[in-house]
Amino acid sequence: MKWARRLLYFLLVTGFLFLLGSNIWIVKSTESRVITDSSKLPDHRVALVLGTSHKLVGGKPNPFFEKRMDTAAGLFNEGKIDQFLLSGDNRTRFYNEPNEMRKALIARGVPASAITLDYAGLRTLDSVVRSKEIFGQNQLTIITQPFHSYRALFISDFYGIAAVAMVAGEPDPESAVKVRVREYFARAKAVLDLYVFKTTPRFLGDKESMQQAD
Repeated sequence: MKWARRLLYFLLVTGFLFLLGSNIWIVKSTESRVITDSSKLPDHRVALVLGTSHKLVGGKPNPFFEKRMDTAAGLFNEGKIDQFLLSGDNRTRFYNEPNEMRKALIARGVPASAITLDYAGLRTLDSVVRSKEIFGQNQLTIITQPFHSYRALFISDFYGIAAVAMVAGEPDPESAVKVRVREYFARAKAVLDLYVFKTTPRFLGDKESMQQAD
């Protein structure tokens, strides 16, 4: 069984190196476009807001969601963004990320006319690709947390979208540990999806128009 142990060791080392290399590649190739100061944003008038659940498992507000909404509304109030594409999962009538984002932004003073919903943003890849292929956007400001922004920009680069990320605040470190660990693996999967499996969004379909802000 010595050969089996050697094979297992080889696979573990290879997997670890691929995981490490993917994370370094994605972060280093995009970090210059991860922006924390809104005054440094380029003149991209449309923002893609990436979805997440508005509630935690226990029913409390999800701080990741709340901070993304605060950031999006702040950019609108500063005059940095005119229109929002809210992209997320709409798996059942009881779970609708885009609609919850819409309600949250309207409650923060963003007019409904400045909001377009994408109900088929099942994954980050789907949201980014659909923003171009379905909604016709070639320039974007992506709104999400810093750890997530690198992967979103990496996917944007692959599809020729000129994007920057305006990062939302992060919750306390303890709340973010699980999602950060998951993101390390998600980055490696993104490399496989783009360069090996040629993964495409689950749903495409006909092109749609963005809402026109008043």
